[in-house]
Amino acid sequence: MELITPGIGLIFWQTITFIVVLFLLSKFAWRPIMASLREREQSIESALSMAERAKLEMQALKADNEKLLQEARVERDRILKEAVDNGRALIEDAKNRATAESNRIFTQAKAEIENEKKSALAEVKNVAATVSIEIAERILRHELRDTGSQQALVQEYLKDVKLN
Repeated sequence: MELITPGIGLIFWQTITFIVVLFLLSKFAWRPIMASLREREQSIESALSMAERAKLEMQALKADNEKLLQEARVERDRILKEAVDNGRALIEDAKNRATAESNRIFTQAKAEIENEKKSALAEVKNVAATVSIEIAERILRHELRDTGSQQALVQEYLKDVKLN
């Protein structure tokens, strides 16, 4: 039964031992433990504040990245639009040049055809004149075989000529 109801001496010595241990702990262990706890608390607060700053920086970087991405998209769209416009302008220019070239070739071909036509007509006229002269020469030889008919023809031509 002594375990259940301790004696006054035991309580006294336990109290004294507790106070001595409490004094020793407060003198040698309590301050370093409290200092390390404060240091640990400060490092945790510092880590939390750094994490918060890093989070804010990440949000700012993310916003900057989104802004840059949006600017890149706008620039891409502008470049694509410019390329399409340049392509259309090149096509239009090529069409205009092709039309001008075809008009020039058409005009040149028309002029060449006209020149060839005139040349052919002149050649036909020359051939017709040559043939006509040959025919006339043959007819005149046939009709003017004798000298009497030649004299009559010369007289007729002389009547037609008027002298002033």
